[in-house]
Amino acid sequence: MNYQQQYQQSLQNPQAFWQQQAQALAWYKKPKTMLSKDANGIDRWFADGELNTCYLALDYHIEQGRGDQHAIIYDSAASGAIEYYSYQRLRDEVAQFAGALKALAVSKGDRVLIYLPMIPQAVIGMLACARLGAIHSVVFGGFAAQEVAARIDDAQPDIILTASYGIEFDNIIAYKPIIDKAIKLAQHSVKHCVVFQREQKQVKQTAEFIEGRDHNWKQLQANSEPADCVSVNACDPLYILYTSGTTGKPKGVVRDNGGHAVALHYSMKAIYDINPGEVFWAASDVGWVVGHSYIVYGPLLAGCTSVLYEGKPVRTPDAGAFWRVCEQHKVKTIFSAPTAFRAIKKEDAEGELFKQYDLSHLKSAFLAGERTDPPTYHWLQALLKKPVVDHWWQTETGWAIAANMMGIEALPCKAGSASLPVTGFDIQVLDSNGKSLPANQAGEIVVKLPLPPGSFPTLWNNFEGYQQNYMADYPGYYLTGDGGYIDDDGYVFVMGRTDDVINVAGHRFSTGEMEEIIASHQSVAECAVIGIQDELRGHIPLGLIILKDGISSNAIDKVPEQIIALAREKIGAVAYLRHVLIVKRLPKTRSGKILRKVLRKIADGENFQTPSTIDDPASLDEIKALFIANAIGTTVNS
Repeated sequence: MNYQQQYQQSLQNPQAFWQQQAQALAWYKKPKTMLSKDANGIDRWFADGELNTCYLALDYHIEQGRGDQHAIIYDSAASGAIEYYSYQRLRDEVAQFAGALKALAVSKGDRVLIYLPMIPQAVIGMLACARLGAIHSVVFGGFAAQEVAARIDDAQPDIILTASYGIEFDNIIAYKPIIDKAIKLAQHSVKHCVVFQREQKQVKQTAEFIEGRDHNWKQLQANSEPADCVSVNACDPLYILYTSGTTGKPKGVVRDNGGHAVALHYSMKAIYDINPGEVFWAASDVGWVVGHSYIVYGPLLAGCTSVLYEGKPVRTPDAGAFWRVCEQHKVKTIFSAPTAFRAIKKEDAEGELFKQYDLSHLKSAFLAGERTDPPTYHWLQALLKKPVVDHWWQTETGWAIAANMMGIEALPCKAGSASLPVTGFDIQVLDSNGKSLPANQAGEIVVKLPLPPGSFPTLWNNFEGYQQNYMADYPGYYLTGDGGYIDDDGYVFVMGRTDDVINVAGHRFSTGEMEEIIASHQSVAECAVIGIQDELRGHIPLGLIILKDGISSNAIDKVPEQIIALAREKIGAVAYLRHVLIVKRLPKTRSGKILRKVLRKIADGENFQTPSTIDDPASLDEIKALFIANAIGTTVNS
């Protein structure tokens, strides 16, 4: 069956299509009902089925005789360590650590917050939660204490898993103090904190552990009995993962167990053409949705070997790091953000380091997290001389919405396009009135309901926000928040966000959150944050501030630096706010709305029309002159 046949089948008879995919899993109780409505009227998959995701990812493969196969290859370019975890070893460590969590009274439905670097314990912690039916919420290690505190208050975990330190290039980053500060900032009371002591640097238990609250990971695990898998309902949550910013109520995407397992198991072969025993490498972080789906769950559910890489595309030690990993571990498919390959291109444009490695095992490269610019796409394809697939998906969907489904039928790729809709996703482009637009005409990209398995059914404790943010604008459709078009061949072109979220090196951030932080500075009267194009990171934030009257000239000069430091403290360096400009006024409509879209076009050197609703057109000329004077735009390079 070719791509079009499978895709049409998935839309015309979705229940039969996904029933067939569900049969590939070892359910404790096979579902009889494929699709039904919950109490909120939301479509739910496999509601009467029972399973355990950890069992499917580990125990099942051991029962099938794959216990000695590598499940995880831990490759730490940061520390120089390489460690292999067979399915048997990983299952045993997960079961024992699950026993440790059980001893701390963790049970089905409880939340566990995970704040760990890219080490095996991150995978072990996630799977141990799944084993008990607990709900994990992983927070990316680059976030500051205030961001962690916001997630603590929303998810309300009794337990936090963390490490003594993380490693970032030559720097040792203290994780435990960040967690200590986050716990103090949070309103919710955390009962236990389990700390993994890294060999590179450890926390002094006598001085820095809080008695009764803090526990040594290794000691706790060693003194615990292994725990068995707990049967959960297919619609029970597996995890909560928070999206871009925390302005207002945090948006905790909920992923259920059943649909998630079916979708990811199916995707490993259908999209990435990966078979059991083959090596798959998602060069991401477990703190992001890519890490959840394709470092941990997808490869293990499919019986593959997953690379867990602690390092960067450059400087660990050089721009050949990715190619070294691919050669050494015989990677068949690599998956990373375009930013990573732009960084490699910047330092090794001619591919001299690339030529040093044997990449005969590598069959394809997948890119996601942001739109792949055509120059990067063409450069990488010319370098690899193998398929380069840009594909599109979101934290909310948990897997690809559009892709070239290499395991079904390898179709031609188009630069700038995320290829074709993935089975189960009925992608349409609508105008502001909800009318379907013809080919090649840009509008709002939406997905007709029902969403396929694996997609989120709600936001954690915020169903109203789920409805308002995603379902209300176009009844019967999921609003992706991205704009773009579909061409005459059915290829999807995602051109960027239509809301206030910007994509910095594959990481999504709310400009509204950044504005809130900037506005908290005592000297700032008004501000705006826009995302501007950047050759390496895709986009970087630019802050525009209006100062209060009566500030001395000496103080004025220090304000931009103070704001940059404030953003680093409140969000983390990963947000990459490096440019803050003082302006006399911001261009606005007569009703007072800041013209952010026009500001972005000016910064990026694009043509724009002066809106008829503008209060004073001269304000645009002022901004344009300021941007030119400060080399803001495509000349800005990080």
